[in-house]
Amino acid sequence: MSGNLNSDEHSPLLVSTEWLADNLESSKFVLIDAGEFVAYRRAHVPGAIGLSHPYLKGRGSKLVMDSDQFDNLASSWGLSNEQPVVVYDDNASLHAARIWWVLRYFGHKNVRVVDGGLNAWIAENRPLTSKIPRPEPGEFRSVIDNTQVCDITELKSLVGTGTQIWDTRSNEEWDGTESRGNARVGRIPGAIHFEWRHLLEGPPFRRFRSLSEIRRILNEAGIDVNAPVISYCQAGIRGAFGQFALALLGNTESRNYDGSMDEWANEEDTPLEV
Repeated sequence: MSGNLNSDEHSPLLVSTEWLADNLESSKFVLIDAGEFVAYRRAHVPGAIGLSHPYLKGRGSKLVMDSDQFDNLASSWGLSNEQPVVVYDDNASLHAARIWWVLRYFGHKNVRVVDGGLNAWIAENRPLTSKIPRPEPGEFRSVIDNTQVCDITELKSLVGTGTQIWDTRSNEEWDGTESRGNARVGRIPGAIHFEWRHLLEGPPFRRFRSLSEIRRILNEAGIDVNAPVISYCQAGIRGAFGQFALALLGNTESRNYDGSMDEWANEEDTPLEV
């Protein structure tokens, strides 16, 4: 599978809405709608599976669900280990990038994101349905890939070592004026701030900027896109987007801190600066 990112460049991690329309009748991939489930039930791309588990976090946990729970869920989508996945959302690919990351964490590498997502699909007057598919169960068995994630213990040991840490949050979260309900505010010492959404073109479609532009923007922000990066946010969603953006540029050594500030800023022994 492949799709154009822009007329001058493309990434194998993205497919276009045109590609999806041309291949919609194919049974070779599982199509996932990563938007809110209530919106999915109203309208979605025909054949798409909806997610009732927001962000695929574990029940009562700040971290991704355990492998047994994910295996059962993925199998209910009709997914097998070798079957390709295509994922889209209605939120600037933010949730889709999270699902891309979760699948990679559980060992599934053949995942593509629909550039522009449902917003572009609707603007192009492509078909929608409220019919919920009932796929035949698949057999997915996860093989956890810990190279995709950084945990709190490791990140504490890396602070101050020169490791690149990318804070993908908003300006208000970065400067501490927005707490998001955390016990403490601030940022991880040494982190580089660049808000995730600026890597996308403006409304209405919110497609990714060209690869050369993404590379230039991140380099200007102080991020070496060719070196390992640990990205974080509030709950590992925008952090996963950061890792996905780096993967678009061919960076396979970056990781998402899944616990992010929901974990870090609510511990007593984690360093924060404002």
